[in-house]
Amino acid sequence: MLIAITGLRLRRTSITLLDEPTNNLDRPTRHRVAELIDSWPGTLVVVSHDTQLLDRMERTAELHDGHLDVFGGPYHEWRDHADQRQAAAQQAARAAEQALKVERRQRVEAETKLARRDRTARATQRDGGIPRILAGNRASRAQASAGAMRTGLDAKVRAAQAALDLASARVRDDEHIRLELPDPDVPARRRIAELRDADRAWVIQGPQRVALVGPNGAGKSTLVERLVHGVPSVDGRPSATLFTDRVGYLPQRLDGLDDSASALTNVRAAAPSTPAGVLRGQLARLLLRGSDVERPVATLSGGERFRVALARLLLADPPPQLLVLDEPTNNLDVATVEQLVDALGAYRGALLVVSHDDAFLGRLGIDTVIEVDGATLGAR
Repeated sequence: MLIAITGLRLRRTSITLLDEPTNNLDRPTRHRVAELIDSWPGTLVVVSHDTQLLDRMERTAELHDGHLDVFGGPYHEWRDHADQRQAAAQQAARAAEQALKVERRQRVEAETKLARRDRTARATQRDGGIPRILAGNRASRAQASAGAMRTGLDAKVRAAQAALDLASARVRDDEHIRLELPDPDVPARRRIAELRDADRAWVIQGPQRVALVGPNGAGKSTLVERLVHGVPSVDGRPSATLFTDRVGYLPQRLDGLDDSASALTNVRAAAPSTPAGVLRGQLARLLLRGSDVERPVATLSGGERFRVALARLLLADPPPQLLVLDEPTNNLDVATVEQLVDALGAYRGALLVVSHDDAFLGRLGIDTVIEVDGATLGAR
């Protein structure tokens, strides 16, 4: 990637397009790419879900629902602007909904008054209080007046409904995950796992959240595979030991799903005793709703496949006491990363995450950062 980007930079073209340039790059290489981008000689267009990289851009363009919205600032400023706009749209929608309720209530009250007036007129005519001809004229005028009133009120209701529809269209769907997960029973003093090098051991204890960092090739994925699969260490490399058999593991490649089976079937395989209705409800909270849970996994989008794999871990019965995630944000868009953070926020067990994404790790509430560098482990 560095060679490719350097070659493009040396060409000094008027416009350069970079599509996800930091995917799968480690922290030092991301930093080097950022340095190259900071001094780019021409116009640069970057497609990325790396928010730290996007914050280096002068403008932010979002493609959403077939529309391109361009903002004159970096990502974090655009994010603040978008949040303020969303809040304003939600407030306008609430005001429009309240206005519609008022118009509908006034329409009902008016109809009640018209019915009461009509009953009074009929009673007066029946009792002989006024001549029949005069009563007929009054009835005709009342009907005309009532018709005009209904037309005017109906028009106000339609206008209020149109205003609500317009305001609601400006509000984006709430795509946040709100899970309620069972307690995995991980007391604060419970030993969950241990990572060791030749000089020191790190114990993951209780619902601790640990990040494994280090350059590509340092052995992070190898270490977590040894931990999960119980493979002994060789050549003096760091080793790992589990103290629980309830472990959920999400490797870099989602190769544990049955593509021919539905999302619901894949998740039920991890929680066979959980009623299907309960699983459907939990999948809906993971934004897999309605008929989507019955579709074969092979037909789902990348983000949907990821949420199915995550659901297999989080909804497993019994719930895992340790979640091990290896580069979970690779190839995920910004929205899916936010959904992953939401989902992990509901998890009360121990967490071990391998990642180069500092922004992602900063949102997880990491307790300990362990740096892997070949044969050694070090706290950071």
